[in-house]
Amino acid sequence: MIVLGRITAPFGVRGWVKIQPFGDDPDSWMRMPSWWLGADEKAADEGWQAHEIKDCTPHGKGLVAHFDGIDDRNAAEKLTGLYVGAPREALPTTAGDEFYWADLVGLEVVNLADERLGHVADLLSGGAHEVLRVRAGDKERLLPFVAAVVKEVDLAGRKIRVDWASDW
Repeated sequence: MIVLGRITAPFGVRGWVKIQPFGDDPDSWMRMPSWWLGADEKAADEGWQAHEIKDCTPHGKGLVAHFDGIDDRNAAEKLTGLYVGAPREALPTTAGDEFYWADLVGLEVVNLADERLGHVADLLSGGAHEVLRVRAGDKERLLPFVAAVVKEVDLAGRKIRVDWASDW
C-alpha cells in the first residue's frame, strides 16, 4: 500500500473531507475510481478498505473529496485522521523523472565522491520542494530534492547520487 495523504477534517455538512496530500501531484489521484483508507500508515495491506470516490477537487494546498456512502458531517468526522492510500498497481504511472515518495524511502544516499551519507528515512514537504531526510546512525541530514543536489535516482540499484559533501 502506498500512502498518498491523510484526511485532516470534515468539509461542510454533506460528507466531504479535507485531505493533506503527501506528494506534489494529487490531481492524478482523481483518475483512480477508488481510494483506500486505513488508520496505520505502516500496515502493508491489512486494515485498508477501498472507498469509491464520488467527487474530488483541489482546495487550497490540498483536496476535498466525497466518498460514496459518506453523506453527512458525522460520517465525515469518523474519517478524520485516516490515511489515504492505494496499492502500487492502482497508481498512475510516473514519468521518468518522477517518483513516489514510498519508492525513495530506504534508498542508500551517496555523494559524487562515492561517500555513503546514509539512507532516506522519509521525505518532508518543504513548500518550494521536497526534502530528503537522510540518516546514518545518529546523524541526520536534510537534503533538498532538487536537480542541483540530486544527480541520479537509481530505483533498481536502490541508490540516490547527490552533489553533497560528507562534512556538510
